[in-house]
Amino acid sequence: MARTSPVLPPSLGPHICILSSPDLTDLLSSLSLPPLPQILQSFSPLPQVTTRTTSLTPVPLTSFALRFSSLEEIEQGCREDEEQRAGRTIDWISARISTRCSKWVEDWEHGGAAAAENDRANNPRTPWWNEVRHCVEGDHIPSKSEGWNHPVAVVLAVSTMLPNPLQTLAQLHSRPIELPSWVDNTHLRYSLIIHPENSPLSDEEAGALFNAVKKQYGLHSYLLPLALPSPPPPSVPVPMIPPRLPPIPQSALQTPDPSRPKSDSAPRLNNELNALCMGEQDIQQTAKFVREFVAMSLIPWMEKCVMEWNENFSSTRRLPSRLFSSTRRLFGSGAVSPAPTHTSNPSISSVTSRTRSGSQASIASITGGYPPPSQQRRLAEFATILGDLKLAVSVWEALRKDGKGGSEILPLLLSPSPAINLHATHAISTITPPGAEASASAQLRALTYAVRWEAAITSADFLGSILEGDRWLVWAASSGEEPPSAILLAQAAHLSSRRQAQRRAALWYLFAANRLEKSGIKPLTVYFLRRAHELYQNSPEKGLSPSFWDSEGAETRKLARFDGILPGLEHALGRLHYTTGETRRAVQFFLSLLGGYSGATPQTDDVLEMPKSLTMDKVFLDDFRVAFQHLRDNSDDDFSTSDLKLPVTFFNARLTRLRLPGDSVGGDPLVWQSREETWTSFWKMKGKEPLNRTGKALVEEAFWVDIVVHNPFSSDVNLSKLTLIVTGLPNDVDWSPDIVDVEVLDDIVLGPKEIRTVPMSVRAKRPTELQITGVSYLFLSLLPASESIASRGRRLQDTPHQRQNKVYAPDNVVKVEVEDASQRLSAEFSEDDRLVLYHGERRPMRVWLSNVGIRPIGEAWLVGGQDDEFWIDESDKLAPIEIPTSSTVVADCNYSLTPRDPQRIPLGSTDDSSLVSGANFEFSFVLYASKIGEQDLCLMLAYREKEGLPFHCVRVTRFFEVQPLLSASLTFAPCQEPEHLFTSYVDIRNNSGSTPVDISQVVTMSPTWSCTPLGTIRRTTLLPSQSVHSLLGVKPREDLPRFGDIFQFVTGKLAQILQGQSIEESNPPSITLSCDYVSETPTRSILARSTMSLLSQGRQNVVLRDLVSQHPYIASTLYPHIFPLYHPHSLDAVLFWDIPSEGRMGHVLVSGANVGAEHGKLNTIIQQVEAMKVKRSMYAETQREKDNVLEAIRTCEWNSEVNPISLVTTEPEAINHDFSKSHCLIPVSMTLRNFSMTHPSKYTLKLASDSRDARVPGSEELAPPAWIGRLTFRGILEPLEHTTIQPTLHVTQPDTYTVEGWQLEVEVGQMTGQGWQTAYRYVVNPPTDRRSCTSITVTSTAPL
Repeated sequence: MARTSPVLPPSLGPHICILSSPDLTDLLSSLSLPPLPQILQSFSPLPQVTTRTTSLTPVPLTSFALRFSSLEEIEQGCREDEEQRAGRTIDWISARISTRCSKWVEDWEHGGAAAAENDRANNPRTPWWNEVRHCVEGDHIPSKSEGWNHPVAVVLAVSTMLPNPLQTLAQLHSRPIELPSWVDNTHLRYSLIIHPENSPLSDEEAGALFNAVKKQYGLHSYLLPLALPSPPPPSVPVPMIPPRLPPIPQSALQTPDPSRPKSDSAPRLNNELNALCMGEQDIQQTAKFVREFVAMSLIPWMEKCVMEWNENFSSTRRLPSRLFSSTRRLFGSGAVSPAPTHTSNPSISSVTSRTRSGSQASIASITGGYPPPSQQRRLAEFATILGDLKLAVSVWEALRKDGKGGSEILPLLLSPSPAINLHATHAISTITPPGAEASASAQLRALTYAVRWEAAITSADFLGSILEGDRWLVWAASSGEEPPSAILLAQAAHLSSRRQAQRRAALWYLFAANRLEKSGIKPLTVYFLRRAHELYQNSPEKGLSPSFWDSEGAETRKLARFDGILPGLEHALGRLHYTTGETRRAVQFFLSLLGGYSGATPQTDDVLEMPKSLTMDKVFLDDFRVAFQHLRDNSDDDFSTSDLKLPVTFFNARLTRLRLPGDSVGGDPLVWQSREETWTSFWKMKGKEPLNRTGKALVEEAFWVDIVVHNPFSSDVNLSKLTLIVTGLPNDVDWSPDIVDVEVLDDIVLGPKEIRTVPMSVRAKRPTELQITGVSYLFLSLLPASESIASRGRRLQDTPHQRQNKVYAPDNVVKVEVEDASQRLSAEFSEDDRLVLYHGERRPMRVWLSNVGIRPIGEAWLVGGQDDEFWIDESDKLAPIEIPTSSTVVADCNYSLTPRDPQRIPLGSTDDSSLVSGANFEFSFVLYASKIGEQDLCLMLAYREKEGLPFHCVRVTRFFEVQPLLSASLTFAPCQEPEHLFTSYVDIRNNSGSTPVDISQVVTMSPTWSCTPLGTIRRTTLLPSQSVHSLLGVKPREDLPRFGDIFQFVTGKLAQILQGQSIEESNPPSITLSCDYVSETPTRSILARSTMSLLSQGRQNVVLRDLVSQHPYIASTLYPHIFPLYHPHSLDAVLFWDIPSEGRMGHVLVSGANVGAEHGKLNTIIQQVEAMKVKRSMYAETQREKDNVLEAIRTCEWNSEVNPISLVTTEPEAINHDFSKSHCLIPVSMTLRNFSMTHPSKYTLKLASDSRDARVPGSEELAPPAWIGRLTFRGILEPLEHTTIQPTLHVTQPDTYTVEGWQLEVEVGQMTGQGWQTAYRYVVNPPTDRRSCTSITVTSTAPL
């Protein structure tokens, strides 16, 4: 869709060449008037001009631009090579920009920029853009690529000052027009006679002359009477004439014309002319001539050409407009502006013949064989000038489709649409092939296109979201590196800023400054960089709630930073300020570049793509170092750096740690905190004396502050004179810096992105309290800097004001209390070599204690972790080993899961011994390696002088590694022998790589069961990867206690949990353990205090780990008050081992499963809880947690439920029978055993009456049994009772028969006053595994 009457830019107006006679030129010069082309140019554009389309529709034009030039200048310009002229044009524009930019920037910054921002509707332009635009519009030399500058008319002007003006005019008409062959020769020839008042010819003679001219040369003539008084009248302001490129000297032309005399009389345009010394009457007469020339001659002639050319165009395109054009030719129509009759064809042909005859030889060398513009293109240009947009668009489209141009003009004629951008990009892309270097002519053409687009398209459309015309200017500038291309980018940035595209504008300002800097135009370079910097600082608004930034804990001004462009801006500004002598300003810019820009890139290359993310920290650091050194060397003695603040930080305040001499033992801070809490909870029940934690330093003893320094740059950085800022408390009036010695590091060098922990020592000379508030240093050994190492306090949420605003607690400052070394204990392990243990090894450890204080130590306690298994008791030595005298012993054990309490360390031979100042003492303990892997043994010793005084503590750690040695398992199965209920399988394997191990002893431990070996278990040596298997018979112990109180205790506590009641802090009842030595020759007593203590600790850790995984929703502090250490039916095995070659020994605790049948003691309680109408929580998480607690208790070992009766068939040996005499009847023994220790059970054993029903899946190859006699057996088995039944198997032929064709029904219950009450029912079928099936083989002894 075409635009409505667009205003074309002046560069697209008709080009009129004027050839003045010498007398007319002298006349105007004598009257201080410019040449005739400049006088006539002052009356352009003409307002309110009407043209007609090919359909004779009037087109009112508000403005009709004209371009007047001297024919001699055009001829001379055409002689110059087009590429050479384009280069001269770009250099000329660059020179004008360079000489005027300082004044432009000064005026624009003082008033122009503000006026432009307040008057956007008038499409304000910057002065540098206006200069480029005027220079481009002032170029009237014809081009080979388009026809806009080709002359449309040639005006031959003479004056009546000579005696025979007609002869002068005839000479002008006969003069050949020396234009190349590629210049279109279709133009209007017009005769102009200027008649001054002081002319020797009278008015009548002038009129006769005019009539003679019309008769000889046609109606395209005009008599212009002018007063032209002498002296000339005052000057009248007129519009500024566009500047013209100065003509090249005649000697520099490629093909000079030898017939033309060399002279410097070529007319030069006065580019600064803005006034005419003409009277009012002369001005009116000249304006009348210009309008009559346009309305009566030029426009009608152009309309006639358009009609004739349109006929040809329509005929080739087979358009229906041919019919209408023929109608107009035959019948004609009226016109708005009547034109005199003229014969166009003779005029055109005569001009053509005369031009070619005189100029072909003189300019043959510069034609280059280029054809003139096609008639179709001239049709499009004329239609565009006349405002016939419908025709112009159709012709331009046809040219575009044929690849002959048009894309650069269509954006001026069509309404805004997304397709317009494609026309602009195509026009730019056709100038220079992709990948080729842009020539000067290509750059000039792109610049011309951009000027036309910006001038012709309205500001609202050009800056709209559809066109985004600022991008067009960037496309046009992409192929050039000269100042005009930089001005294109600057104008694009200016337009983008008006569109509020600030980041884009800043980027383009940066690129514009880049190119201008290469040309040495510094005023505009600095201005563009500053403008880009300002645009970057104005971050775009983000439509987010302030609560979002509060929730993220971030500041909006920091999140809005876009580091992709600012480093290049500041780096370029810094370099420019440094070169201009503003060193302090340069240092400030270089300093801001060090502010942590990730992937920053300085201003180096001029490309329109985003610079590559290259780390240029080294460049920034070097520039800052040089600039700062220069500033300091050239400053006065009072050189101050108060305004130079380092924008980066090197030290992480949150990672700053205080390290006292006692803290060097290592260990996780959370572990030491746990040790201190363990001691506090333990001593709370004994006394009120506090524990002075290890957070104090001693006088004249160095302590360290570990500061974490991070190099944020990708280059080496050095910090010199690094030290800590140490102060006293605000209320300490006796504080003086002299009481503290702080270490000063001369220089540290940090590698790229290096993170290093730097220890700084501090030594206090008297008791005081210190604050380490910061760090001071010299950055690059030049700039003094300091940083705070106080971390921000937590955010407060206690009051409404704190919740509604950001309120933080006071900063966390590193504080140190220094005290006298009155009481101090030093502790360390006697051995410090690498400690490697085997799993289960018992290793004696020794700790050396020294009193390094001045007061005695009378009491010391050892505090370990729950996972640390050790034993300390001087009365329990490892040697000699007590040898047991009985195979079964009963042991009293700690039946609670209560954590081990801290143990008191004897400091001498008696309990009341003390450790005086300077004395030493060594105590030992037994360490048990219970877990495989690398571990830290972290022990804390609490000590004091005597009762009533507070405790102090010291820490000691020992790193050790535990390697695997033995793996053992304990499994159970019903036993076929009547004297045992179960058979236990003990499997032991040596997992070490190269160490043989002796299994010296095996001991079983259980509250209920007693074990005896089913064979001989001797001392065995296991080689690496070797295994040993042992069988044990399991039966109830002889002195079997009752465990009803234990089950009642556990079920009652779990019922309280299910019902949501609080748990009382009571311990489970105590029991005894039956310990059976199943080895042949026991060598070590299980009742040794160290062994029982270590076994109890190991059992505690195993049970607690299981409880944490099974009952995560029950607090771990409640475990000792709910669950006992041993389940009554549990059975464990202890394997004692030793390695004689290495002198090592130890044991392995194997925790087996619970043995025996149980009957879901918690089912009744669970059913009651499920049946209760408990109020459900409104939170799904709370209800889900309750369901998880219920499910965990339902599946725990205290609510296990199994079938108590097992059936074992005794498999007889092979039977031989003579089937020739009779069938064989075989009695089969089946043993039923009740494993329940509390409930009797009814049983019903049904044998298959049909052999087909007796087949068991998986044993099809065996013959089915045929039972005879009694097939159903019923009975009641009391707890732990067993019975044997013998059904009869009827065999008719030799074969292998299965005896599994049975079904067992079990009812668990008890007899009450109301009879038998069944609690559980079970149905048991034979096993389907072929290997588990019992079979009988019967062979025949009958003779064959």
